[in-house]
Amino acid sequence: MVRLRNIRNIGISAHIDSGKTTLTERILFYAGRIHRMGEVKGDDRGATMDHMELERERGITITAAATSVTWTGKTINIIDTPGHVDFTVEVERSLRVLDGAVLVLCAVGGVQSQSLTVDRQMRRYNVPRIAFINKLDRTGADPARVITELEAKLGHVAVPLQIPIGLENDHKGVIDLIAMQAILFDGETGEKPRRTDIPADLREMADRARHAMLDTLSLYSDELMGLLIEDQPVSEDLLHNIIRQHTIAREITPVLMGSAFRNKGVQPLLDAVTRYMPSPLDRIAFARDHANEGAEVAISADTDGDPVAMAFKTVEEPFGQLTFTRVYQGRLQRGQTYINTRSQKKQRIGRILRMHANDREELDCALAGDIVALMGVECVSGDTLCGEGRSYSLERIHVAEPVIAMAIRPLRTTDRDKLAKALSRFCKEDPTFHVRTDGQTGETLISGMGELHLDVYVERMRREHRIDVEVGAPKVSYREAPTAEVAFNHKHKKQTGGSGQYAHIIGKLIPLPADAPNDYEFENVVTGGRVPTEYIPSVDKGFQDARGKGPLAGCEIVRIKMVLEDGSYHAVDSSDLAFQVCARETFRDAFLQSKPALLEPIVKVEVEVPVASQGGVVGDLSARRGTIRAAEVKGPVAVVTADVPLANMFGYATDLRSQTQGCGTFTMEFARYDQVPAAVQQEIVTRHREAVARGR
Repeated sequence: MVRLRNIRNIGISAHIDSGKTTLTERILFYAGRIHRMGEVKGDDRGATMDHMELERERGITITAAATSVTWTGKTINIIDTPGHVDFTVEVERSLRVLDGAVLVLCAVGGVQSQSLTVDRQMRRYNVPRIAFINKLDRTGADPARVITELEAKLGHVAVPLQIPIGLENDHKGVIDLIAMQAILFDGETGEKPRRTDIPADLREMADRARHAMLDTLSLYSDELMGLLIEDQPVSEDLLHNIIRQHTIAREITPVLMGSAFRNKGVQPLLDAVTRYMPSPLDRIAFARDHANEGAEVAISADTDGDPVAMAFKTVEEPFGQLTFTRVYQGRLQRGQTYINTRSQKKQRIGRILRMHANDREELDCALAGDIVALMGVECVSGDTLCGEGRSYSLERIHVAEPVIAMAIRPLRTTDRDKLAKALSRFCKEDPTFHVRTDGQTGETLISGMGELHLDVYVERMRREHRIDVEVGAPKVSYREAPTAEVAFNHKHKKQTGGSGQYAHIIGKLIPLPADAPNDYEFENVVTGGRVPTEYIPSVDKGFQDARGKGPLAGCEIVRIKMVLEDGSYHAVDSSDLAFQVCARETFRDAFLQSKPALLEPIVKVEVEVPVASQGGVVGDLSARRGTIRAAEVKGPVAVVTADVPLANMFGYATDLRSQTQGCGTFTMEFARYDQVPAAVQQEIVTRHREAVARGR
């Protein structure tokens, strides 16, 4: 129990370029894990957690990296996650197994588009968080505005525990509102935090900020409320206990601040993580017991209980698969055998490793609360490993659908097998990376979350697998959907001399709303055995087979409900195959009558440019069929938010650089599917038909 109470499993997540990896580098340095700090950009060595060559070259985080440090007697397991939305699955699967998180916000940018996405992911898995306002040394830093945005845009109850001592070039440290002391960071690398009296010119501001903090916390504690009413002193221990209790309950978000790049504010953040973030004992996990009709059972962080662990990430290496795993209950022993609940296969653990970025340490066993990597285990992300005699499965990881595709082929025919092996590896590692073969052209198509996502995998094929590949222009993943309800009454009858085929179905096709939980629904309301029960699944299968490729542009059909109301059958000629064929024919005919429409992916774009360039950027987004949602000025920069069709965003990075003399940056993330305008739809359909004709 003592060991478990001293463990913190946290993630560091944020919008791109908010300073996550720089912050992690400082944490490793101050905790004694590394002896020299690397930098994300402008440093040959690079940051420790960006261990891939591509990450160091581009100055971005591509894969989530795990490490472990010790601070004030507590073990902190840390996962540094990417900021780019293209690699959002790395954030998703990391947050799924973590107990807490640090949400990093830029003091200038504030709550940005990816901040909203990360916060939504934290809410999905009920992860408590601490907010850290970074980059107080930057021009335009305004932590008060960031706190306002944290409350207004994300709906948090923000509780600032610090205020800054100076901003921009004058940033020197922070004032601790609980101890009412100034914290300065001495030494060449800020390694010596020094507590001293609050400067006289900031005393009044600190008193007001502390009063506001106590006011907010008193809403959650009758004891604190009573002390304030009676004007009694409030102990630091009481405040720490209140903050910890209500942070874990996700009722408040403590806010700390500093500048990781300037080595200020990191040690107090580590103190806050150990004080306020939950231990494995403070979080309850739930699983489904398949041996008991899927009943929900609570998983306790008991090292002596039945082993239950979740594989949340896999990496293919030359000597086998590396499986990142969180142990929820019991222990995993090297050389022992466990059951994969999904496949029901026995898995023997060859090695257990504690990871530090790309370095590793051998362990004999992993206990409840640990995050480790296993060798010798065949599984995929989201699989649950149990001890023999148990059949538990933990909640799986949410995976977004890819929105962009491109054709790929090896320049040398001798590399075909190597390409197939590389694609298989990437599909296994990344659930958002898909591979398929186009039925008409025979091309191999790779799909992902964005241009950067696919570009990184193409580069990894060249570097890691030595394959020279040629890629086609990116293609948008359109969808097809009905817009009108249609009744159908279709009979499939075929006589070939022997036993024939007969199937007859009656029902209706109903369009589903855009916010429906499923893309396809099937409802059977047949009564009186007009269609025998054994043929009902055949009808459903036929509908689903036809849904894979629509008649407009060969895209998947979504937002559709098929209702089977009546029909008939023949005692001799009806069969499973006859009803499947009948359903496929029915689906196609009914869909063509339902006024089908093409749907295109819409992305939310957030552009940050100098104020002087705002007008041109807004005009360019409008010309791309974009809808401007917001435009606001934050100091020297303007932030424009718009919804734009993904098809019109290819090459935008180059165009934006030319419009802003290289000063503009942007991020985008998938928002939804919307109907394509009629003129654009006709152009896409015509293009598809011409491609099919050429293929023939």
